[in-house]
Amino acid sequence: MRKGAPKAKTVDGYLAALDPEKRAALEKLRKQIHAAIPGATECISYGMPGFRHEGKVVAWMGAAATHCALYPGGIVDEFKADLKGYDVSKGTVRFAPDDPLPAALVKKLVKAAVARRFA
Repeated sequence: MRKGAPKAKTVDGYLAALDPEKRAALEKLRKQIHAAIPGATECISYGMPGFRHEGKVVAWMGAAATHCALYPGGIVDEFKADLKGYDVSKGTVRFAPDDPLPAALVKKLVKAAVARRFA
C-alpha cells in the first residue's frame, strides 16, 4: 500500500492503493476465493479484505512490502505437503506477486477453512 494511504473501507479501496503487480495478484486471488465460496460476501476485517460465508469471515488476503498473502486461518499446518516451497506460518501463506497461488490450492485451502469454521 502507498505510504500514508488512508485505511480502506472497501476491498476495492484496499486494492486501489496497491502497486499494479500486487493488485493484479490479489484480484486473481479474490476471484479464486469467490469461485471456491459461491455467494461469499466481502468486508474489511483487521484492515484487510475478508470473505464471509454465512456471516462468518473464513479467509483474508493482503499485501505487504515484499509479498502477498492468503490467510485461511489455523489450517495451514494440515496442508504442509501442498504448501512446500511457500513461506507459511500457522495461519498464513505468503507468495510473490509474480508467482500467485494455483487456483486448485486456493480452493482446497478456502474450502478447508470454511469446513473448520462451521465444524
